[in-house]
Amino acid sequence: MTLSLLLSFVGLCVLLSITPGPDSFLVLRFSIVDARPGIAAAVGSALGGIVWAVVVAAGVAALLEQSAMAYRTLKVVGGIYLVYLGIRALIEHRKQRGASAQVSGQPSAGEATSIRSAFAAGLVSCMFNPKVGLFYLAVLPQFLTDVTFANTLALGAIESTIAAVEMILLALLAARAVAMLRRPRVRDRLEQISAAILAALGIGTAASAA
Repeated sequence: MTLSLLLSFVGLCVLLSITPGPDSFLVLRFSIVDARPGIAAAVGSALGGIVWAVVVAAGVAALLEQSAMAYRTLKVVGGIYLVYLGIRALIEHRKQRGASAQVSGQPSAGEATSIRSAFAAGLVSCMFNPKVGLFYLAVLPQFLTDVTFANTLALGAIESTIAAVEMILLALLAARAVAMLRRPRVRDRLEQISAAILAALGIGTAASAA
């Protein structure tokens, strides 16, 4: 792979990373509570991208392109999962609405669980998004002079790293912005809107499979 192709691929990844998508809204949703869950969701999503890169490098993703049933099934499952995340976010928001703030210092078990849940949500959301696999399948070979498992995986790792950096910055900025808006009513409204967006994205994803 030449330097010019590598730089072109990096530029494309940067442009795509700033385009809002389900993973970005997922990171925003978790960042409203705190930056750490948002970062965990970003890392999980990036790891999901690497999983897709491995799948594409192994040639398995070609099945999605050839099998409409497999593609639709994966889209429906991914859409249902996003709807589930949105509904769960609304339920958790209501449960935590009257909870008192934790004493600063030691993280609570609930906070640790939230970080683990955010990481898992980012990972699963990306893995059940067939568009990620098809993107790798269609785009990565265009930037490779020699299509091998190692080269394909390397480009996938580059794309996932760029996406992770962008989403981590998004999580930090979102958490900082919410921290500046200390009004509980504003924060409650942001959490409700982000959860509703996730659910809407999930319904749209599942419906598009039809």
